[in-house]
This record gives sequence, structure tokens and C-alpha cells, in this order.
Amino acid sequence: MSKNRILSHVRRALEHRPSPVLPDPLTLPGLSREEAIALFTERLSGNGGEVVRLPDLEGAREWLEGFAKSFSGAAVSRMVPPVLYPALPALPPEEAPLGISWALGAVAETGTVLLSSREGRRTQLLPPTHLVFVPEEALYATLLEALQALKDDLPSAIGLHSGPSKSADIGQVMVKGVHGPGRLVAALIAEPHD
Repeated sequence: MSKNRILSHVRRALEHRPSPVLPDPLTLPGLSREEAIALFTERLSGNGGEVVRLPDLEGAREWLEGFAKSFSGAAVSRMVPPVLYPALPALPPEEAPLGISWALGAVAETGTVLLSSREGRRTQLLPPTHLVFVPEEALYATLLEALQALKDDLPSAIGLHSGPSKSADIGQVMVKGVHGPGRLVAALIAEPHD
């Protein structure tokens, strides 16, 4: 009985309050592919990330050869196409200096890459450097557009990464790499298919 009495008091207290109004979804109408890429690059770079543009899988493979030379090993997601496996020893994520992922997509408005829980979060979070390959065809203006495009095959969780891990929890001093990679590189591939 006390539960009903408490709930009736709560209902009476809320009777005269206005109903909350949610804002309309943000839209960025008519962004061209180049405008979306420029906005994504600006936003991710502004958050401390890096963006590289690559023409196709072959160009991505060639770029990766040079990029990977400074690493002693890598943890590679099983979602990454085999052509993009670096010529490095395969290491578990907790030992690898480089983690490589394949994005579900990216969001221009926030400079965010969307990563699937299906590939395993350890590769996304444990190596100090995280390289994410992003097909340009999966670059969306807004998060709403991205989620609508992915709705038929959403994983149980999506990681939203908008730059390297940062924290100013202690003494208001910004430190990178505390809760995840200290370096995030998004490699946009113009034509990801063979």
C-alpha cells in the first residue's frame, strides 16, 4: 500500500509540469562526399586524431607497408580484409603496439568512427596506436543517418571513437592514452572493393 501512496504523491507533484520536448534530430542537408570528408577530417583532427585518404585497397596496402614499419607487431581484427594485414608479427592486443580495425562507418558531424563489438573491443582499446580503415562509402553526415543505414545488421554494441583516449581526471591535466589508444588514425578508402 505504501508504494501506491508514494506513486500517487509523485503523480500529483508532476501534474503541472510541462512535458519534456526533445530536439529535432540534427541534419546536415545536401553534404557532398567531399564536404563530408572535409568535415570528418576537421572534426577528428580537432579531437587529436589523424586522417589519411587512400584511393583503394591496393593503395591502402602500399601505404600500410610504410606506416607499419615503426611497429614491432600488430593485433588485427578479423573484420579487416586479408590484403590489409601488415607484414608484422601477430600479437595479442594487450602486447601489440598497433591495433587495426575495419569501421562499420564514420560520422562527419562529430569526426567519429563506428566500430563493431563483433571484432572484439580489445583490439580497439588496448594497443597504444589504433588504425581504423573506413570505406568512404560508409561516411555519413550524421549519427542518425549512420544508424539508419546500419539498422538491419547492428551488432550488440557499437564503439564510437572520436579521437585518441584523453582524460583530465587528476589535477585537470590532460593526458592521452589513459583509457584507450593515445593515437587514432582513420584511413579513408575511396574504393574499398576489389
